[in-house]
Amino acid sequence: MRRLIVAAALFSAMTVSSPALAQERTGCDQFKWPLARERALMAKPIDAASGAAIADPFAAALKIALAPQADVALPLKPERALREPSAYAGFLRFAAPPRAGTVRITLSANAWIDVIQDDKALPADEFSGVQGCEGLRKSVKFALAATPFVVQLSGASVQSIVVTVTQD
Repeated sequence: MRRLIVAAALFSAMTVSSPALAQERTGCDQFKWPLARERALMAKPIDAASGAAIADPFAAALKIALAPQADVALPLKPERALREPSAYAGFLRFAAPPRAGTVRITLSANAWIDVIQDDKALPADEFSGVQGCEGLRKSVKFALAATPFVVQLSGASVQSIVVTVTQD
């Protein structure tokens, strides 16, 4: 009987606290790391076509026109399954960074990010996302080798998105 009471109390506590745990942070100061550099770059993005080759990964924020995901020939199948049939996708090919290290891929809107190097998707090291920060939605860290890489975006609900690649 005592176990039943303890189990019921634990279940009750979990149900009451789970909405708070599920809520995402709100406001530009709530990212896990500072994004002032990314925010400054995103204020003046340069247009880039999906599939474009970018010589300097760290030079500027890039505004990519996305297309319906079903119509885009992505370099690799996205790691996350398509959730919305009306989602948009696109990608950019980047030259090798000058040295291996951690980079941050930061987006202006919500989309799934796959980073591809040597024909393989890289695992994300860390993720930070917030609601209510105009022009910034999420930032994800990836460890890159000093070889060319692809940033692949999928599952977006917007037709264009601004992306930055910055060194950590």
